Amino acid sequence: MKEKKELQSTPSIWRNSRFTRMFAAHTAASFGDWFDAIAIQVLVAYRWEADPMLIALIPVVMALPGLLLGSIAGTLADRVHKARLMIGCDAAIALLTLAILAVPGPAWLLPLLGLRAAAGVFQMPSQQGLTRTVVASGDLFRATSLNGLVNQASKVAGPLLGAMTLTVLSPQACIILNALLRLCSGLLLWPLRGIGPALASTDQQAAVADEQQEKLEKLALHAAPEAGDARMREEPVRASGFLSQWREGWAFLWRTRMLLHTLIFGLFGLIAILMIDYQFPTLLRVLAPGNESLLGWLVSAIGAGAVGCMLVLNRLNRISAGWGLGGGYVLVGGAIAALGWSQPGTGLPVLLMIGATLGVGNGLYIITQNYILQAKTPADMVGRVFGIQSTVIGAIMIVSPLAGGLLIRMAGAGTAFVWIGLTVGVLGLAGLLLQSVIWREPLADSSLAPEQNVDLA
Repeated sequence: MKEKKELQSTPSIWRNSRFTRMFAAHTAASFGDWFDAIAIQVLVAYRWEADPMLIALIPVVMALPGLLLGSIAGTLADRVHKARLMIGCDAAIALLTLAILAVPGPAWLLPLLGLRAAAGVFQMPSQQGLTRTVVASGDLFRATSLNGLVNQASKVAGPLLGAMTLTVLSPQACIILNALLRLCSGLLLWPLRGIGPALASTDQQAAVADEQQEKLEKLALHAAPEAGDARMREEPVRASGFLSQWREGWAFLWRTRMLLHTLIFGLFGLIAILMIDYQFPTLLRVLAPGNESLLGWLVSAIGAGAVGCMLVLNRLNRISAGWGLGGGYVLVGGAIAALGWSQPGTGLPVLLMIGATLGVGNGLYIITQNYILQAKTPADMVGRVFGIQSTVIGAIMIVSPLAGGLLIRMAGAGTAFVWIGLTVGVLGLAGLLLQSVIWREPLADSSLAPEQNVDLA
C-alpha cells in the first residue's frame, strides 16, 4: 500500500502557485466588498437618513443566511470541489450586487443583501478548507496571517478609494466596482477548479483507494457465501452521509477543548461588538454632521492598525492564545468606549488614533482565532468547523444588532458605545488573567499554549 504524501513547506509561500491564486482572488473580493460596504452605509445613513433601527436590520438580514445555512455550507464544503463552489459564489454575488443598482430604498435593499449574504455563507468555509488543502502545515500560520492581512488592508485602501469615488462619482459606481472585482476573483480561481473534495493530490487519492481495497480484501477473507451477508460486511467501508458528517463536525468541536473555548470566548465578545458594528455612521452623524467622508477615514484607520499588527505577527510568526484573544478584546473594547466618550468637534487625528487602536486589537484577535481553528482541526473537518462558527455568529447577529439599535434609541449613540466598549474590555481582561485556565492544554497537543510564546513556524 502506498503511503500518503504530506505537503512540504516551501522556502517562500509565494512559490506555492495555488496559494498565490487564492490570495489574489481573496484580495479582489475583499477590496470589492469594502467599496460596496462604504457605499451602502453612505446611502442608508446619509442619503436616505435612515433610523438606527432600520440600520440595525442590515446586519440582521445579512446574518440570517449564516444562521440557516452555516453548518450545511460547512459540511458541503468538505464534500465538493471547493474552488468550484467559490467560483459559483463569486458569480452569484456579482449578479446580486448589480441588482442593488435598481433598488429605490431600504425596503428593497434588505432582501437583496440577504440573498447576497447567502452566497457568501457557502464561500467562507470553502476558502478556509481550500487554504488548509493547498498550504503545508509549516506554512499555515503565514498563510492565515496573509489572508487576514488582506482583509485588514482592504479596510485601509477600500474605504479611502471608496470615499474618493463617492466624492467624484456616486455610491452606484462603488457598487459596480464590487461586481467587477467579484468576477475577477472567480476568474483567478478557475484554474483551481480541479482540486477534489478529498483535498488530496493524485498520489494521496491512490493511497486512499489502495487502503479501501485492502479493507475489502480483509472483509472478503471472512465473507459468508451468501451475497446478502457479503453486502452487509461491506457496509462499514461505505462513506458516511451528509447528515452523519454534519453531526461529526459538531461532536469533534464539542470534545476539542481548545476549539470550544476559543469559539465560546469569541462569541461572548461578538454579542456586544455586533450591537454597534453597523452603527458607526449613527455615531459619526453626531460627531461630525454632514461629513460623509469621515466614515471612510475611520474605517481606513481601523484597517491600518490591523495591517500593522498582522505584519508584526507575520514576521514574529508566534503568538499566545491569551494575549492574542484576551489582549485583542482589551484594545477593541477600550477603543469603542473612547469613541463613545468623544464629543462633537473632536479632532480628526484623535479619532484616527482611536480607530488604529481598535484595528490593532482586531488584528490580534482575528489572526489568533483563525490560526487556532485551522491548526487544531483536521483538514477534512475545516469546512465543518468554520461552518459551525458561521451558524453561531449568524444566530448572534439576528439579536445583537436589533438590541444595539434599541439601546441607541434609548440612551444615545455615545452612551451605548461606552457601555459596550467597557463590556468587551472587561471580557478581554478576564481572558488575560484566566488564560491558563481557559486555554490550558498539554504542550504536546497545542502550539498555542498560554504559558509561553511558542514558535508557530
